[in-house]
Amino acid sequence: MEHKLEFKIKRFNELSTNELYSLLQLRSEVFVVEQNCVYQDLDGKDYKAIHVLGFYNGELAAYTRIFNKGDYFDEASIGRVVTAPKHRDKKLGHSLMKISIEAVKENYNEFAITISAQEHLEKFYNAHGFVKSSEMYLEDDIPHIQMKRV
Repeated sequence: MEHKLEFKIKRFNELSTNELYSLLQLRSEVFVVEQNCVYQDLDGKDYKAIHVLGFYNGELAAYTRIFNKGDYFDEASIGRVVTAPKHRDKKLGHSLMKISIEAVKENYNEFAITISAQEHLEKFYNAHGFVKSSEMYLEDDIPHIQMKRV
């Protein structure tokens, strides 16, 4: 059986209850539990975002949310980049970023993208055209850097 990654790109009001639950569960599993970081994931910005959901054999395995310029940063942005721990061996993050960058172009007609990246993932984002644009800063006690793609 060939395994398949299928992407769905949806505005907040288009998400099914199951999709919303799955993406919030995945974000909580990784950003709160795995990274041992108590923070307010439900930040009120999901309403403005377009959600990129990557399903591997029908299960949510990868996710981002994208924003138009001015909704999060001055430029368009991609955030909450996450791959389910049990699917990390499949390198789904690279497909996720390619789809997310395309979704920014298609939905917002924007090419400049800013992200707030966990510092240890700098090389991963470099592979997708992002370059470091700030010094390290702490976000929820985790080292981050701002990165831009033009």
